[in-house]
Amino acid sequence: MAESTITGTRIRERRVERGIKQTELAAMVEISPSYLNLIEHNRRRIGGTLLLRIARALKVEPQVLSHGAEAALIGGLREAAGDGSAAAAERDRLEEFAGRFPGWAQTLVDSFRHGEEMERMVQTLTDRLAHDPHLAESIHEVLSVVAAIRSAASILVETPELEQKWQARFHRNIDEDSKRLADGAKSLVRYLDATPGSEADIRSPQDELDQFLSENQFNFATLETGGAEAVDAVLEADTILSLPTARELVRAFLEQYQRDALRLPRALLEQALDRVGLDPLAIAEDVQQDLPCVFRRLASLPADVAGPIGLVVYDGSGAMLTRKPLDGFSVSRPSGACPLWPIYRVLTQPGVPLRMRVLQPDRDARPVTALAVTEQIGPARYNEPPLVRAYMLLLPEPESEDAPSLVGTSCRICPRQDCIARREPSVMQEGF
Repeated sequence: MAESTITGTRIRERRVERGIKQTELAAMVEISPSYLNLIEHNRRRIGGTLLLRIARALKVEPQVLSHGAEAALIGGLREAAGDGSAAAAERDRLEEFAGRFPGWAQTLVDSFRHGEEMERMVQTLTDRLAHDPHLAESIHEVLSVVAAIRSAASILVETPELEQKWQARFHRNIDEDSKRLADGAKSLVRYLDATPGSEADIRSPQDELDQFLSENQFNFATLETGGAEAVDAVLEADTILSLPTARELVRAFLEQYQRDALRLPRALLEQALDRVGLDPLAIAEDVQQDLPCVFRRLASLPADVAGPIGLVVYDGSGAMLTRKPLDGFSVSRPSGACPLWPIYRVLTQPGVPLRMRVLQPDRDARPVTALAVTEQIGPARYNEPPLVRAYMLLLPEPESEDAPSLVGTSCRICPRQDCIARREPSVMQEGF
């Protein structure tokens, strides 16, 4: 059998040797178990980034999977030799060296790989310090709070005749800002101490909110019928939240959840699903509730009731408030999202619901149905624009012959070079 046709067999052998289940390896490399099964039985060709991901997951060199161990060793030696003139004199004897001294050859290759790894880490850390949006945002937050505290303190010192109620207000502002400063500094130190890519990498209040909701699968049964004390009980039982500001965000989410549950009880929602199906607009008409409430309630349902459902919520400035991902559609909090998403379009036409079939350029992406609508926050006031909040519900798209609208993830990692909405060049170069 030709070398190029038994890569799948080598992958299967290495996986079995390491005691890794097929489903576990598929999850590690972000493909479906059925696709991995086809690869392991040599029914699908494999190469490029997927082969690299599988090799990393199995902790072997990619050449071991594609060309066998001896070829990998020789290839490593050839790469370590580089273009140096001294090494070039004996490059034609690499096979002999690997055959006679395989242990030393492997040690040499491992040393070369370790040097490369250190170089990549230095480059990563340098890029992190120079371009990381989270780091810049965290530093900006700390500096902004310091400036606010300094300003309030100056007013108190320089205005001895300040009225008592204004003194109390400035004291309260300093107290609140000092808490924000402590949280911001704590997050910044944790971020700088973390290994790039680790779970502790970013721990902002929004990150803790995301983790809290994900751990609870966006469903809180005790809030469906409980009173005000039910929110306190959920927070007291929590072991995830460490930042006071994160607890405030979670409390606001839970209180909204409880209000929605009173307006649209789960039993009534499930009855509407049986009558009209998974059509949010039809459900809203059936239960006589607004679409944002229906969106939030659908996103709170367990997957075994209505299937997988994603939800993204933004405020009027485009800042993400809530994120419930859906398999097949990437939603990332760290970097700015694609401006072609329908959730941004509805912000320009408040009150008008929008439905689109969209597809991202990722290899594992699948078409999804994205429904977007806005909600006015607070009462209308004279001469003031209404505050709005935008919702985008994500539903798995059934099979369809209609071509979906192409959208991206974020400009930094989107490979669509000809997009008119691009804000910055993509790091995903051709052939990456």
